Amino acid sequence: MAKKMELDRGRQTGPQLYEFLRQKIIDLKLAPGAVLSRAELAAEFKISQTPVREALLKLAQENLVDVIPQASTRVSLIDVSFARETHFLRQSIELELVRELTLNPNPAATDALQSLLQRLEVLRDTGKLAAFTEADRAFHFTLYEYTDKEPLWHLVRSRSGHLDRLRRLHLPVVGKQNQIIDDHRRILKAIVAQDVAEAQQALRDHLSGTLVYVSQLQADYPDLFAYE
Repeated sequence: MAKKMELDRGRQTGPQLYEFLRQKIIDLKLAPGAVLSRAELAAEFKISQTPVREALLKLAQENLVDVIPQASTRVSLIDVSFARETHFLRQSIELELVRELTLNPNPAATDALQSLLQRLEVLRDTGKLAAFTEADRAFHFTLYEYTDKEPLWHLVRSRSGHLDRLRRLHLPVVGKQNQIIDDHRRILKAIVAQDVAEAQQALRDHLSGTLVYVSQLQADYPDLFAYE
């Protein structure tokens, strides 16, 4: 099991455990196919099985774990079809978000995006993949935040686990971090220039980057994927 998290006993434990396990799944520290025992998790965190059950149920609703009644709970294998569906949803939404930001200049938004771009540049090639991923995610969240579309972010997030794991597998590939930074720089430059067509094309190219490499990722990590 991954490094133990200290629970805040002043808050509900179920949501905390859910966030902890979800992040470990997304970071591939809990690998696809890994068994999650309710009893062992309850013992490890010194809590009852009720919040553990709640956390696992929420993960199951996001298709991140497979619950087999009276048997076991396992981290789901990566489902490429589900990832592609999420990509379609996310791209459809974010194309409109960059259009809105481009047509309605917002200095606070561009400053926030620039700051996150600089953060990515600092983290590049440091080996801090989780921190780099979080900065990448924050860049995209900013698009939702400054267009007052945060509920849509939560919708996309609830479906993004399989796509996020694909991106995490792809991230260590040589040149991938540079490509992410270049893509973000291109998106931001187009927003500042109020060039809608370029902003949308830059976003489309960026979001499609990992899916182009799915076949190679499946060849490199065959045991991590679900197959029909």
